[in-house]
Amino acid sequence: MTTISVKVEFSGGLELLFSNQRTHTVELPAIISETSKGPDLQYLIEYLRDNLLKERVELFVENNTVRPGILVLVNDTDWELEGEGEYVLKNNDEIVFISTLHGG
Repeated sequence: MTTISVKVEFSGGLELLFSNQRTHTVELPAIISETSKGPDLQYLIEYLRDNLLKERVELFVENNTVRPGILVLVNDTDWELEGEGEYVLKNNDEIVFISTLHGG
């Protein structure tokens, strides 16, 4: 099976939910059998939730997408400009999740 490699980074406190590890390299299938397409950001979010998230799912995911207050960057560009969850990932993409929610 062919795979793609995606660099994922968490900051703003989100790294605490992912084993206190800020950067992860994720290998994903190049083609998703259910859709016959490449993995998109929605697939990555579900993969992270199911495989890397260690606690408090509700602080990362809400209604099957990232919860409000989490900024998502695709290769340093706001994901809203890239189609949000529908953006099809490419080999060596860099995806950054930044929490803008802080206690105080």
